[in-house]
Amino acid sequence: MPDENPTRDRAFDEMERDVLFLLTEPSDGQPIWSAEDIGREIESDDPMTPIRGLLRAALIHRTSDGFVFASRAGVRMAQLVERAV
Repeated sequence: MPDENPTRDRAFDEMERDVLFLLTEPSDGQPIWSAEDIGREIESDDPMTPIRGLLRAALIHRTSDGFVFASRAGVRMAQLVERAV
């Protein structure tokens, strides 16, 4: 049986949610962020881990020069989840 750590999973989920909320801040319109800036904002040494998860889920997109922004699905997901949290 694999060693599962629910606390780690929860922290990872919270990091993904924080990144998604950062990219869907209503007052910023459609912000675009670098991975380095996201790492500083969420206080993470490895911002690519939550970014990769959100990319795989198609909730964010990445530009050719490495910047990320929320997809339409990501914006809608943030709207739905934010009300439930």
